[in-house]
Amino acid sequence: MTDDLLADFVRADRDQNLGTYGIHVHREGHPPVEHRFRSDDRVNLYSVAKTFTGVALGLAEAEGRLSLDDRLLDHLPELRPLAVAGFADVTLRHLTTMTSGTGHRWFAHERIDAADLLHEIVAAPLVAAAGTRFAYTGSGPYAVGRVIARVTGADLRAYLLPRLFLPLGLHNPAWHTCPLGFPFAESDLFLRTGELARFARLLLQNGAWEGRQVIPADFVNRMVTEHVDSTGWTPGDRYTHGYGLGVWLDSDGRYRMDGAYGQYAVISPAQRAAVTVTAHSERDGALLDAIHDLVLARLP
Repeated sequence: MTDDLLADFVRADRDQNLGTYGIHVHREGHPPVEHRFRSDDRVNLYSVAKTFTGVALGLAEAEGRLSLDDRLLDHLPELRPLAVAGFADVTLRHLTTMTSGTGHRWFAHERIDAADLLHEIVAAPLVAAAGTRFAYTGSGPYAVGRVIARVTGADLRAYLLPRLFLPLGLHNPAWHTCPLGFPFAESDLFLRTGELARFARLLLQNGAWEGRQVIPADFVNRMVTEHVDSTGWTPGDRYTHGYGLGVWLDSDGRYRMDGAYGQYAVISPAQRAAVTVTAHSERDGALLDAIHDLVLARLP
């Protein structure tokens, strides 16, 4: 259903050609409000996938399989002979927060020429010491996904199926893979607007879903509190508040999942609300502004 809350957003999408597919607003204690601009098909969430990878890391840590401060090469020692000087200091935390210092720039839409993308990642020259500089790249989340596969015996998607996807009722989601069969981790996970909204609601509820603690509550909090300075990669003012464990910090205590072409889920703990959008927008900055100014700003 659509109510007056979304009327101005719907009008702005039409007048500004924002390219929204659908918007879903969850407010604790209220029925959901949503509007469809086209059918609710599964679409590429692009970098929103990084949030799912961050959660997988937290789940694996809670199970005692790894720690965020483990070094990548300790889990994948066969890569040591290939690793550039200084890479031995790179931890899973650095890779997740994109502060590894690597000069490697890769995203899932780009061709992979190496026999193993990890070989390229560890061999790429460092441009900063680990932990000292934020630089946005899909390389780190991909590497984290490979560590999860090593320590759990299941690839990222298979690991999350019983732990996250099935509890939320997300049946058999597609997650594109590299030539070796590992999910890209940083992108190319496909879900509907309403399905992503369930994940956003899960985070808003501190990891609890229908009486079950799906994600440890302390890790949901850490996703925001354990953040880094993001001013090294700032396409706009909304990217200057910091980057956490797979999420962007936002204004007014909010945080968000953020993917190319307008895939957004903005979680607002103070308002007990989450706004989820999928789109194909060439004006994704304007779309994000519309979420804040025409929806979130109108909530109590």
